[in-house]
Amino acid sequence: MQVKTLTVRGLMLAGLACGMPAWAGMTLPDHQEFDAALQVPFRAEASRPITLHFEYPAATPGTPVAWEVAILDRQGRVRRAWQGHTVLQQRTAQAGVNWDGYDSRHRALAPGYYTVRLRAIALDEANARRLGTGLADQALALAANRAPEQVDEQRYDIQVGAVAPAAMPSFHALPRHATLQAQSVSAGSLPYTIYYGDLHSQTNHSDGGGDLATCHGEQPPQSSAYGPADAYQYAMNRGLDMLMTSEHNHMFDGSTGTNTSANPATARNLFASGLQAASSFRAAHPNFLAVYGQEWGVISNGGHMNIFNADGLIEWEKNSAGQLIGDYYIAKGDYGSLYTLMRQHGWIGQFNHPASSGQFVVNGSNFGYTADGDAVMVLAEVLNSSAFSVNTSETETSRPNYETAFNTILERGYHVAPGSDQDNHCANWGASYTNRTGVLIPSGTALSLASFLDALRARRVFATEDKAGQIVLSANGHVMGERFSNTGPLTLTVDYASTAGDTAQRVQVFQGVPGSNGTVSELSETASTTITPTTGDHFYYAKITQADGNRLWSAPVWVTQGSGGGGGSGDTTPPTVNASESGSAGTISLAANASDDVGVSRVEFYVDGALKATDSNAPYQASLDSTTLADGSHTLIAKAYDAAANVGSSATVGFSVANGSGGGSSQLLVNGDFESGATAWTQTSGVITNDSSEPAHAGSWKAWLDGYGSSHNDYVRQPVSIPPTATSATLDFYLHVDSAEGTSTAYDTLQVQLITSTGKYVTLATFSNKDAASGYQHHTLSLDGYKGQTVQVNFYGTEDSSAQTSFVVDDVAVKVQ
Repeated sequence: MQVKTLTVRGLMLAGLACGMPAWAGMTLPDHQEFDAALQVPFRAEASRPITLHFEYPAATPGTPVAWEVAILDRQGRVRRAWQGHTVLQQRTAQAGVNWDGYDSRHRALAPGYYTVRLRAIALDEANARRLGTGLADQALALAANRAPEQVDEQRYDIQVGAVAPAAMPSFHALPRHATLQAQSVSAGSLPYTIYYGDLHSQTNHSDGGGDLATCHGEQPPQSSAYGPADAYQYAMNRGLDMLMTSEHNHMFDGSTGTNTSANPATARNLFASGLQAASSFRAAHPNFLAVYGQEWGVISNGGHMNIFNADGLIEWEKNSAGQLIGDYYIAKGDYGSLYTLMRQHGWIGQFNHPASSGQFVVNGSNFGYTADGDAVMVLAEVLNSSAFSVNTSETETSRPNYETAFNTILERGYHVAPGSDQDNHCANWGASYTNRTGVLIPSGTALSLASFLDALRARRVFATEDKAGQIVLSANGHVMGERFSNTGPLTLTVDYASTAGDTAQRVQVFQGVPGSNGTVSELSETASTTITPTTGDHFYYAKITQADGNRLWSAPVWVTQGSGGGGGSGDTTPPTVNASESGSAGTISLAANASDDVGVSRVEFYVDGALKATDSNAPYQASLDSTTLADGSHTLIAKAYDAAANVGSSATVGFSVANGSGGGSSQLLVNGDFESGATAWTQTSGVITNDSSEPAHAGSWKAWLDGYGSSHNDYVRQPVSIPPTATSATLDFYLHVDSAEGTSTAYDTLQVQLITSTGKYVTLATFSNKDAASGYQHHTLSLDGYKGQTVQVNFYGTEDSSAQTSFVVDDVAVKVQ
């Protein structure tokens, strides 16, 4: 099929091959992105229409698109192919072919599964220069050698003829939050509840929120009528359990470029207002999770990523006075430094609509691996519905797929789970299609920002095109998202359920080697697969295709295979474990010590018999909001698991909850004396120490900020929830200031702060080198104004370029009565 339309602009592009001057068009903005998508019936009785969707918001109308469609068999051989071209009009275009089911020799294909592959390239000015021509008929052939990264490839598997559906094991569907939250977990089911959401959308804080009657693309920043609160209400009304509004970080100055007249305070306040809008909506609607974050980066020579829990705006733009239009500075495109900043602050992220190449470059490699990046990047999208869809009936047909990039990210060594979001820029949050990201939260644990972030950190997430479908991969008793060691056989089990009565037609299990930069391959097409992996590291994930063609992707499991026998059958020794608890109000600390003859894979914490938290890394610990428990006596049990699924249980630990209503005072901070090292605290490197050069107030450990004699900043912080029923709340701490600056002028300072849930920094007291004295001084500050709030206690030290000042903090307590 050929679409021969060639506009005047197309003729100009063609002229590039003949030595004509390049078209002097406008430079495309940072957010240019060419998207292609396939729409193909999974099954067809006779002819099968193949529709191609193209979208390029920033391109000039008339931009040609060259495309090729091929039917591939299981060995990757081309059985039929078509080539053509079309042009973009008002940012979109469609093309298509009608396939009769025959190969290129007019032979009917045998029953089975085949792949429809689309390759397409937009011939904008930049690509015409790369290729040396603007002629669409030559573009794909030239791009294979000259610009392969500019070719968008989409794949969709189809069923030809009659194929027996996959045999699936019996599986008790996990409870769904919206309909089954009050029910207990079914016997034999996993102890999790599923929450479905859309974790990628925009509002009028950046370029989203457009009215459906007029929304045809990005909105001018901050111009549309609808903001975060509108988005949360809309999504909740449409049956979602959660929505993240992820605003473009560099649009908080009101511009798609750099607004040199921007007031940094205005940008920071807008971001803080978004955090407050989400917090207020959560408080008013406890069964819906409103999340506010930012989409950092640009698509062109960059890549978009969501940051779920940053407390401030991360920017690279400055105004004409050199002021940063945000709270934190990271240079544009510097993903390595961004990962480090995120890890320092405990922030986590998602790779958004990742391209197969050319994005998230670190050390010259796309998706370049860093240890910091691996620690903070928890999700990668495998599918979006069209970012500019105005569909409200969940029937959007343009749905770009990013499986190829997802596999590349896993091969680089990243531990990410798949996400399926909508990237809504129009005011139809979560309504354009039935696709969702599914998050597994322990049953009995309340839906909250903390439990959501914990689930993402554990990678207990799946992606689905069907909001009623669920998929769970397990391996030798380990649930998807886990990393564990194994010896001997490994059994991978794919469980599937649909609460709408859909059925699974096809199941696929994929395998790869993290860090190999190799190729992900299909391991099996059975729901239960037993293998003995080779020695070393592996990952496995599953994919289900329903009879209606909708797909689901599980999170991977990551397995380190040891040499020798054993495995599930040889190792029969359970781990040993003991549990402890501290605190009776506010944030309660749960901890466990666990050991095993082979290795502990995870520890689970049960309060009153209900699973409250899971930790896969020593030291095993968790935090619990005391207000989720009734006042009175409670029990704690810790369970430790090994790679062979042996389970050890701790003795029962009794504890009580007062929630600030008693007459005595309660300490809400965990490890306030620092004697457990950095447990429960977030710090800059080396702050919490037992270095004897500066003695502790008591014991051996303390927080030692600054003291370098050069320009330096240090902090140590911990979140705390102050009960609304407290009659009083205070922050107590001991401070020793040791300085070579003298005491006449304040050169070096320590700010004692609270960071509110909106990201606002409130300074309660400031100390400096002028406060230097021998020994520790006791300080008490009132927190009465923060009852009922979750805040972070933050000690922030700043040292200038000469003469050291050490701020040594110990025995910190938030006390309530």
